[in-house]
Amino acid sequence: MFDNLDPNLLEQTGVAAFPDLHAHEPSVPEPAERQRRKFRTIWISDVHLGTKGCNAELLIDFLDNTDSETMYLVGDIIDGWRLKKKLYWPAIHNDVVWRILKRAKRGTRIVYIPGNHDEMVRPFCGMKFGDVEIARAAFHTTADGRRLMVLHGDEFDAIMLAHRWLAVVGDALYHLLMGLNQWVNAIRSRFGLPYWSLSKVAKHKVKNAVEFISRYEEIVARAAGERGVDGVVCGHIHTAEIREFDGIEYFNDGDWVEGCTALVEHFDGRMEILHWPEEVAKREASEAEISAVKSIRAVAA
Repeated sequence: MFDNLDPNLLEQTGVAAFPDLHAHEPSVPEPAERQRRKFRTIWISDVHLGTKGCNAELLIDFLDNTDSETMYLVGDIIDGWRLKKKLYWPAIHNDVVWRILKRAKRGTRIVYIPGNHDEMVRPFCGMKFGDVEIARAAFHTTADGRRLMVLHGDEFDAIMLAHRWLAVVGDALYHLLMGLNQWVNAIRSRFGLPYWSLSKVAKHKVKNAVEFISRYEEIVARAAGERGVDGVVCGHIHTAEIREFDGIEYFNDGDWVEGCTALVEHFDGRMEILHWPEEVAKREASEAEISAVKSIRAVAA
């Protein structure tokens, strides 16, 4: 992805420390031709490749079962903060990158807007690498004519702006919680239970966290209104949401660590949040029902 760039700039930004993102063949093969759910636009953010909390398996399933004309990567796709501390990059994280790059080669417009965790990519904003555009922010016009501002959203995080050290400490504690979350879901998986986010539940139980999220959403929406747009799409706080503040639409696409969500635009301009664990459960239930019907018909025949 970062071929043919100034080696000095790569070294200064830390990108040179990344593992090779070019996997000739993914460790998890892309399925043979299948019916994909098609959307006009897809937004995903906060994937945090390079961490153990990244739900790469669910994201791969999402990428293998959806398609769109445009895809926005709305920041924190790669977690440079964690990679600087300890290199963690399993083959399945390469598979995510492989699928995104292949999607671009198939003709999907890919726009990558770096966040605070992948801020080392921000010096490359305004450039295009391969088939991926890198931008500090973007503007998107929906099928029904609404103009949306797209940005990661850390610009409006008071903790990030005023107390970066506190954000770093909070990040370390958050990853400890995500480690516990992995153990919890490993046990749930053995009992045939679906994915469940411990950190998401904890966040919604804490009053201060709920107040922060509400305040953040309001500030971002107000800033979008001041820029004369109809709405804003962001990520950053790992809380998928569709709300309206004084006529300004606020969309947050969530994350692929806790909620495993994506924001999608249908071809008529309608916006929807997909909670992928729920989508997988629906699909598997439908497939099981179809299989049962076929078995009954086979016995009856």
